[in-house]
Amino acid sequence: MGKATGFLEFERLSETYEPPQARVKHYKEFVFALSDADAKKQGARCMDCGIPFCNNGCPVNNIIPDFNDLVYSQDWRGAIEVLHSTNNFPEFTGRICPAPCESACTLGINDDAVGIKSIEHAIIDKAWGEGWVEPQLPTHKTGKKIAVVGSGPAGLAAAQQLARAGHDVTVFEKNDRIGGLLRYGIPDFKLEKWLIDRRMRQMEAEGVVFRTSVFIGAEAPAAHIANDAKETISPQQLREDFDAVIIAGGAEAPRDLPVPGRDLQGVHYAMEFLPLQNRVNAGDKLDAQIKASSKHVVVIGGGDTGSDCVGTSNRHGAASVQQFELMPQPPEEENKPMVWPYWPIKLRTSSSHEEGCERDWAVATKRFEGSNGKVEKLIAARVEWKDGKMQEVPDSEFELKADLVLLAMGFVAPVAGVLDAFQVEKDLRGNARASTEGERAYYTNVEKVFAAGDMRRGQSLVVWAIREGRQCARAVDAYLMGASELPR
Repeated sequence: MGKATGFLEFERLSETYEPPQARVKHYKEFVFALSDADAKKQGARCMDCGIPFCNNGCPVNNIIPDFNDLVYSQDWRGAIEVLHSTNNFPEFTGRICPAPCESACTLGINDDAVGIKSIEHAIIDKAWGEGWVEPQLPTHKTGKKIAVVGSGPAGLAAAQQLARAGHDVTVFEKNDRIGGLLRYGIPDFKLEKWLIDRRMRQMEAEGVVFRTSVFIGAEAPAAHIANDAKETISPQQLREDFDAVIIAGGAEAPRDLPVPGRDLQGVHYAMEFLPLQNRVNAGDKLDAQIKASSKHVVVIGGGDTGSDCVGTSNRHGAASVQQFELMPQPPEEENKPMVWPYWPIKLRTSSSHEEGCERDWAVATKRFEGSNGKVEKLIAARVEWKDGKMQEVPDSEFELKADLVLLAMGFVAPVAGVLDAFQVEKDLRGNARASTEGERAYYTNVEKVFAAGDMRRGQSLVVWAIREGRQCARAVDAYLMGASELPR
């Protein structure tokens, strides 16, 4: 490495945030990327550890020690070339990936891990600023036509790779804008949407065709799933018109909470709430919007989606925000010798929590109560886990004032109607059944049809979606051409 003793000399430097009292007044990103000098120091901390576990900790297998060293040497042009060799969209992962690579960092065994995510963020932002991110046009055209259903990170990654291999690629999106859950699932304060539009322009220059407001299937999805479709195309028609089809939609079927009072007004899925603010930010005029303004908000679910609900509610000006989780509170620090290099279970406090939120754990919702058809309070109880089973703690029932309840307990499967329309076999979790290995990698039971991302593996991270999109692209290229030079 460029600085063999850097990990002994420099401490971890984290990206800084705009103060909470200022950032809750807008929906813009509030993270300040590392300066060149700070990124250089952070790159210097990367050890010559022999076996870089961070490579395998990263789902797209970013060549992390190499770009860390290049940043230390201030060879930013070389760094972006290394980063782009494994990751199509570092501007997305550099902002919203939870960085499992850092959990696998060798330095993290007994010190603070290298700030890999912040280095990635710095590399891609500098590359765009310097004009180094340009369309990569194919050297030849194959004449093969490929349809990609879904324009989230898996669909976009697959489309870009296949277009660069010389295929004619059309991406179909049921909503009015490209991006899938990047567009309508992630708040703008975590990922501004012009970043997606910028990549779209690059992909269009590479030959990708985008068609929005088109639903592929037999019927429109359920009302709680964002859908702007003005046109419906049958899977059969798609298979007739294209040489291969990739279904790469997101896991949009939310986990419900079937308790008394669930049908009261004011109880909503998180994905009924979050996309509306993104649409308003984009300039859309809505007939109605679910607002947390001056309301007592209860968020059920302790993951990223719940955190996004907290941040959005704070920006609406909620009277109070409470969030609770069914599982017990995790430890503040992980037992590193027990879990390294794997993703640890530990208490994670997001930027949205820092903006204002009361959190609680080991709480189960028993019912919602209200009057005139509107929710007014939530009745819950403490729970404990014994012998692997959840039990209610006696005499622990309590109530919370609740004008707005947001269910953010995860997603159970992709939209079933899409898979059923294609007649794709599903696994026990309701995902498309397709292996990631062998000659039929990502291939479903239906001729010409491949599956990737959440559609195949279920709810997961953006970085996993990019990995699957890239690998699926290679499988499709090999299927059409007999072999593929695309990286896996």
